[in-house]
Amino acid sequence: MQPSNTDRVTFREAYKEDLPRIIELLADDPLGSRRDDASLPLDDRYAVAFDALSRDPNQVMAVAEQDGDVIGCLQLSFIPGLTRKGAWRGQIEGVRIAATHRGKGFGREFFAWAIGQCQARDCALVQLSTDLTRPGAKRFYESLGFEASHVGMKLIF
Repeated sequence: MQPSNTDRVTFREAYKEDLPRIIELLADDPLGSRRDDASLPLDDRYAVAFDALSRDPNQVMAVAEQDGDVIGCLQLSFIPGLTRKGAWRGQIEGVRIAATHRGKGFGREFFAWAIGQCQARDCALVQLSTDLTRPGAKRFYESLGFEASHVGMKLIF
């Protein structure tokens, strides 16, 4: 997957060296701080998960970088399916832009890049989920054209 450059930010696949910053981003809000722990050394499970993502050709852990600093992350999954005549789906999850960089258009640019990756892989649709406690995120996704067309459900262990 080729990185994409704009005047302001670069989008690329994450390197293992990015992992502490990615976890820091994921843990940097009230919801994330209950689910993730960015204290060093990182829990070994993060490295195991990152290695599994890196080996899977249908998974991309991506970062947004500005002036050498990782300012955002997202996970992009390519999911084959039999519905919609065997269509592939792009699934975007774990989206974060650093609090200091929000409201500057980086998230919109990152999504344009991610959606472009899905189009390049001939996905018929792109989907995501957002936590109900993040109404601002929902408004942002709707501004990008996403529709709340389904009800998502989870069973957490």
